[in-house]
Amino acid sequence: MTSVSTHVLDTSVGRPAADVAVLLEVRAGGDAPWVPHGASATDADGRCKDLPALPGTTTHVRLQFATGPYLTRTRAEGRQDAPRTGDSGAFFPEVAVVVAVEPGEHYHVPLLLNPFGYSVYRGS
Repeated sequence: MTSVSTHVLDTSVGRPAADVAVLLEVRAGGDAPWVPHGASATDADGRCKDLPALPGTTTHVRLQFATGPYLTRTRAEGRQDAPRTGDSGAFFPEVAVVVAVEPGEHYHVPLLLNPFGYSVYRGS
């Protein structure tokens, strides 16, 4: 079984990012269309624990994080000192991460987020 998990950490405040919507899409081959496969939202610990296992033909996974509402909300709550940027109030209204996957592997893909930057890596 091939699977993917993720969590989001807000590095500007040193805490998990709760209530970030995440869309999981899959494709079988680099030229194949993306197919929605699951959706979730981060919990209080910044984790999505309910993403479904991947179909056996999956070669690529795309995680789309709706970061704009989270960044706008935390700025309004005074937990961010970033200025308003663009229509959504966030410089990064969304983050899309694409990873290549191999059958039978588990992929943990954390997103480290702050108002003006982000990074991802393959975790364990």
